[in-house]
Amino acid sequence: MDEEFRSLAHRLADEAGKSAEYRRLLATEDDEELAGVLVERERPLWAREIAAYRLGCGGDRRAFETLVLLLNHRDPERCVSAAHALARLGDPRTPRAAAALATNSLRTAYALHPVLLLTELRAPESVPALVSTLRRLLGPDEVHWRVALACVEGLGRLGDVQARPVLEAALPHPRLGSAAEQALRRLPAD
Repeated sequence: MDEEFRSLAHRLADEAGKSAEYRRLLATEDDEELAGVLVERERPLWAREIAAYRLGCGGDRRAFETLVLLLNHRDPERCVSAAHALARLGDPRTPRAAAALATNSLRTAYALHPVLLLTELRAPESVPALVSTLRRLLGPDEVHWRVALACVEGLGRLGDVQARPVLEAALPHPRLGSAAEQALRRLPAD
């Protein structure tokens, strides 16, 4: 059991009431049983999360839809687990889904983990999505500055010169300026 799986199991133990089903889903090696949890009616969210996480980390693409829903959940811990599994899933749809979640202006409050996932994936969709999201979050009274900061840091790690204009625009922002300066230093010279 890796550290992320141990954390997920610990977090969901109380929610699941440490039930026999909870213990079985943590221990089973039967991917068909796990996949069944994703489609059966009236399964609790904790059971779907365990099944999707385990299948996703194992590269089983049947977990994709559930993991994307969890990536956009209001509970940040569910988002962390979903992002971890999606990064290991290897599904070619993942970057597009993460980009759609990161750039959705109606869901900005939940965009942090899609932004972090895009940075980790280093996919062709990553830089355009982070640039678009950051550009939208550069207003003076922006309340989602943590998402903007994740975009700035991600663009620095990705090191793509396309990010230069939006990173320069972030320099005057008190919460973003220092990170934008560091990110700009990481970009190759034009």
